[in-house]
Amino acid sequence: MDLLSVIFLGLGLSMDAFAVSVTNGLVVKRLRLRFALKMALCFGIAQAVMPFLGYTLGRSFADYIVAIDHFIAFGLLAFIGGKMIIESVKSKCDDGGSGEETDFRTLLVMAIATSIDALAAGVGFAFVSRTPESLTIFPAVGIIGAETFLLCTAGAYIGRLCGCRIKKGAEIVGGIVLILIGIKILIEHL
Repeated sequence: MDLLSVIFLGLGLSMDAFAVSVTNGLVVKRLRLRFALKMALCFGIAQAVMPFLGYTLGRSFADYIVAIDHFIAFGLLAFIGGKMIIESVKSKCDDGGSGEETDFRTLLVMAIATSIDALAAGVGFAFVSRTPESLTIFPAVGIIGAETFLLCTAGAYIGRLCGCRIKKGAEIVGGIVLILIGIKILIEHL
């Protein structure tokens, strides 16, 4: 996968975490930088680790399904993107501002939950990273983790300022980006 695709993939994958960060910023009484950075670090690390795990898993059986790998990558990305869009349309918005900061244990669960799609994307990455212009997995997961960290830090403050109005849009845009990357992979290999 080329650099631009990885950047867009990272943006798409991080939209779930961004939306949760917006919500966390929305519900706290007083948003502190320390909390925003701790939350962003949890999400960033999870979004970097999960694609690596998926990539490792995918590489172990990639040789057996190389003829259909582009269909698998497209299917995974389209499924993840579609799921994000559907969930954002179904979710209800609740402006709050009366809660406490989320504890570390809950942040960790949120980070893992929002990065499951990154695990699937990592499996897809194993199938499409065989071309010479493709990034290796380490720079790719570094980019994905860094993008998630930055977006989640900003998301907490955006949530504090704008509330849930932006949450749905972020999830829909993220889903569309993932579907478009899947289509791009499919077209390139056909």
